[in-house]
Amino acid sequence: MYFTGPDGPVSPFHDIPLYANPEQTEVHMVVEIPRWTSAKMEISKSEPLNPIKQDVKRGCVRFVDSVFPYRGYLWNYGALPQTWEDPGHTDIRTGAAGDNDPLDVCEIGSRLSTRGSVLRVRPLGLLGLIDEGETDWKVLAIDTQDPIADKLQDVDDVQLYMPGLLEATLSWFRNYKVPQGGSPNRFAFEEEFRDAALAVEVIAETHRQWRAMMSRAVDPGGISCAHTGDSAEVGADRLTRRDAEAIVEAAPPPAPPYPMPESADRWHFV
Repeated sequence: MYFTGPDGPVSPFHDIPLYANPEQTEVHMVVEIPRWTSAKMEISKSEPLNPIKQDVKRGCVRFVDSVFPYRGYLWNYGALPQTWEDPGHTDIRTGAAGDNDPLDVCEIGSRLSTRGSVLRVRPLGLLGLIDEGETDWKVLAIDTQDPIADKLQDVDDVQLYMPGLLEATLSWFRNYKVPQGGSPNRFAFEEEFRDAALAVEVIAETHRQWRAMMSRAVDPGGISCAHTGDSAEVGADRLTRRDAEAIVEAAPPPAPPYPMPESADRWHFV
């Protein structure tokens, strides 16, 4: 899935502005995985214009396993544009380096979103997941257009108005890799969610790390920094509209949907 703006193709990683308001209390979110779905879709960091693709492991497209009593993802799941968890930076709060990805976000509102949607969300809290020895922050957020958005300002409000969701989120992230033979994930802060203030702080930090990558102050490794818009003004890898259109045109045509493997619909008990 490629993204197009008013002036042609754009990168959802680099061209969509992170902040959605001048006060920097609301941010944009790119939805990669709608709630209740299982296909593991994500922004492709290595490809120019960073399309959303299904992740592949050992030659097979990936689906997340459903660990009882949950089916697929519990939230509209996606990424915050213009953020990057630098693998060369060890976070003093977690003691682990970044996971080399944009910042992950779980949007907990009532609306079932669609893949590729760009939502305006308010950060509410933060979960410090340690995934295979790497810092993998999970930002908890609410769509600002949600009917109860005004009631949710911090993580304590989530517990009040959505009882059980924090516990379910922690359980989901702890166990989702176990059916494939992985170990339960660990968490910073003694498995406690932290407040909106820390979420905003981590978002700002990872935005600075993204800017350092785009300006080549930090080696981007295999990440494509190609972009088309002024929102990524710190980058040197700007594409012309024609170059960007040529990348999209060169993409292979859509193939028939890959059949859902039986394992993707199986319930697992941990």
